[in-house]
Amino acid sequence: MDRFGNVLFENTEIENERLELMDKEAHYFLGPNLTVKNCTLVLKVSAPRLFFDGARFINCTFEVKQELKNHQQWLAASLKGCRFKGRLSGCDFGHWPEYMSLPGFQHGSIEDCDFTEARLAGCRFHGGDINTLRFPKWPCFTFLDPIGRAPELRSVKWPGSFGEVVVDNLHTHPPSTQALTYYAPSAAERFETTPEELRAVIEKFDCIAY
Repeated sequence: MDRFGNVLFENTEIENERLELMDKEAHYFLGPNLTVKNCTLVLKVSAPRLFFDGARFINCTFEVKQELKNHQQWLAASLKGCRFKGRLSGCDFGHWPEYMSLPGFQHGSIEDCDFTEARLAGCRFHGGDINTLRFPKWPCFTFLDPIGRAPELRSVKWPGSFGEVVVDNLHTHPPSTQALTYYAPSAAERFETTPEELRAVIEKFDCIAY
């Protein structure tokens, strides 16, 4: 850690290690010129303290011990063959062209990643081939091609305010959005319905994975 409380991982390759990023007073910077292979990264810090600057993660496991909220820095990471565990909300993954002008974000990508042991709430996946990704099962559910399928999804009545707030606005997400995942219990609470009522509608569509 430097005198400013920053922990830097840059200009190196790390393999077969366990990295614990858990100091609540530190800011962690991963990259530039960092490749991490076959490692386990234990994350227990808030989003404003975690930065990826073009870092490449290959066959790594991310264990999120504290809910990671609204973390856009994943868009500056290249993720291949990685597994995610724990709670993430409001996070974006992959390649979002609008972020290209920011340092490190031109490297953003995601493929062959497994989220089946994660709890995702309001998380988006941009660019790439979402068919290589494994999404969490119910009570999470994932809209596949939410923008393209928006007219079809609007054709039925959704419970509570979920249709009015979420489904009616799917077309407003960035064009790069390939998938969008919600956690049914939190969505139900927020949009004044129940997980069971949501599932009854979800089951009608082949463009929703659950």
